[in-house]
Amino acid sequence: MKEKISNNIQIKNKRATFDYELLETYTTGMVLTGTEIKSIRLGKASLVDTYCIAEKGEIWVKNMYVAEYFYGTYNNHVARRDRKLLLSKKEIRKIESAARNNGFTVIPVRLFINDRGLAKLVIAVAKGKREYDKRESIRERDDRREMDRAFKK
Repeated sequence: MKEKISNNIQIKNKRATFDYELLETYTTGMVLTGTEIKSIRLGKASLVDTYCIAEKGEIWVKNMYVAEYFYGTYNNHVARRDRKLLLSKKEIRKIESAARNNGFTVIPVRLFINDRGLAKLVIAVAKGKREYDKRESIRERDDRREMDRAFKK
C-alpha cells in the first residue's frame, strides 16, 4: 500500500497581497526538471519579483528562483529559468484577455506541494494598488492585530 506523502512546503509571495488587489486565482502545475522539484521539496525557492506572461497560447512564469540542488551534478538546472505553466486552453484564454487590459497583471501568489507530491503554483490576475490603498491595508492589518490583543486579555 502506498504511503501518503506529507509535505508542508508553502512558499508565499508576501508582497503580492500588499502591492496588488487579487481578482481571480488559478492553481496550476509546472514543467520542472528533476533537480528543481528536489530543491522545491527542500523549500529552496522564492517568488520575490516573479511574474507571469502569456505568449503563443502558453503561460510562462519568469524570474522564479529555485536554488540549485546540492547533490545535482552536471544535470543541475539554471536557478532563474523560465518555467511553463500547465493550464487548460480555456483558462489560458481567460488569463491572456485579462492580462491584455491596462493595469492588470498576472503574478504568482503561492508555491506548494500537493498531497500527491506534485509542485503546484497559485497564480492570480491582479490589479496594482495605489499608495492610499496600501495605507488602508496597513490600517486594517493593525486594527485586526489590536482587536486580537484585546480579545486575548
